[in-house]
Amino acid sequence: MRILITYPPLTGPGTPTLGQNRQFQWFRRPTFIYPLVPASAATLLKSADFDVLWKDAIAEGLSWSAYERYLLTIRPDLIATETKTPVVRQHWRMLARMREWLPETKLVLMGDHATALPEESLRNSPADFIITGGDYDFSLLGIARHIAAGSPLPPGIYYREGAAIKNSGPFNPAAGLSALPFIDRELTGWRRYGERLYKALPFTYIAAGRDCAYGRCTFCAWTALYPKYRVRAPENVLAEIEQLVVQYGMREIFDDTGTFPSGKWLNEFCGGMISSRLNRRVRISCNFRSDYLLADDLDLMRRAGFRLMKVGLESASQETLDRLRKGTSAARFEESLIRAKNAGLEIHLTIMLGFPWEKREDAEATVALGRRLLAEGRADMLQATVVVPYPGTPLYAEAIKNDWFRISPDDYDKFDMTTTVLKTPGMTPDEVMALAAKCYGGFLTPAYIWRRLRGVRSLEDVRFLARGIGPVLGHISDFAWRRPEK
Repeated sequence: MRILITYPPLTGPGTPTLGQNRQFQWFRRPTFIYPLVPASAATLLKSADFDVLWKDAIAEGLSWSAYERYLLTIRPDLIATETKTPVVRQHWRMLARMREWLPETKLVLMGDHATALPEESLRNSPADFIITGGDYDFSLLGIARHIAAGSPLPPGIYYREGAAIKNSGPFNPAAGLSALPFIDRELTGWRRYGERLYKALPFTYIAAGRDCAYGRCTFCAWTALYPKYRVRAPENVLAEIEQLVVQYGMREIFDDTGTFPSGKWLNEFCGGMISSRLNRRVRISCNFRSDYLLADDLDLMRRAGFRLMKVGLESASQETLDRLRKGTSAARFEESLIRAKNAGLEIHLTIMLGFPWEKREDAEATVALGRRLLAEGRADMLQATVVVPYPGTPLYAEAIKNDWFRISPDDYDKFDMTTTVLKTPGMTPDEVMALAAKCYGGFLTPAYIWRRLRGVRSLEDVRFLARGIGPVLGHISDFAWRRPEK
């Protein structure tokens, strides 16, 4: 049985960011983040003796005609693709074309939008199966075995039975992530993926868990995909890192778990990095919460080889953080960053703009705080996004209830961050987008440039700074493009 896991070509004003819980956006100067769970699915299926192919047409830059020729050449028995709200209608149309070309091929759709509204995708496309939940690897293996040998479908699958839509019961997150095989990097084309915010090359991604220990933020699309936080054993993650260092010579690894594990798990992991001397061979970066930035842990993490932490500021307004159920303190946020910097760690900040309850001065205060932290060296990088409440999130339900949408809530194509989808009293959509672009302007200030130049210690630092110029200019232009209003 031949199985294709694929990202088909998409049409829009740039290159799309689709997987790994990213806010969707079209980029002029794209980077491609490794879709770890689909890659795990490909690996697990291969280990179960299925014939598995991987084709990321977005990362490869394939045209639709080239992609069509590819499909007609390989003629898979099953095609699985991950979707997201802004492009779900494109994917419905693509599945219809795939059905015309390959009428016997089974079609599978997965992702946070499909999880939130599985019956919608079955009604609007010829998909045979919809995977709900984020365990694409376990779920796809179950579907493949169901097709090949008639095994029962795993929970969380929607499917057709004649004209009726049925399901195999509620999604139940799988236990035993440590039992999964390490991702087959060659099968899944790892060299095509990597952001420019990582310093040491070669570089790749891993995930110690799925997805966030906190798991209550109202804007997060993966609250539905991963209702239960699970982690691999520390020794299992260490073994994968050692394999990547030995086999591929990796010099930096980013762990893309929504929040890197803390507490006892973190202590065991850091101890293993130090005792194995992996801390001298590879750097680790990860997502972290500001309230997890504790002095003792940070010192240990630095000794264990950690370099950079992605930390969500989101807003300078405590009211906004409380409404998002973020569970963090705006007043103590800077103290957390100071502890991290004192430990020798770098900080990548994320902020969000366009909340329907914020006034203009609230949004401007967030931008000003982010730029100040950047200029003063409290943060090393800053990332801005415009608020997009995806179906399935509490924020989406709240927006429906309170009539916050300035578009139709099912006008999915406009959820692509080319304009605001929520009402922003006191600000026009263009003004919100301009504030997002202003965040990236913080990289071009004399204070920031001088501080980074003073920090240059090696040729690697020079190359790192040079790699960052293009993305900064690209992000400014990404927010400069405006979706025409109708």
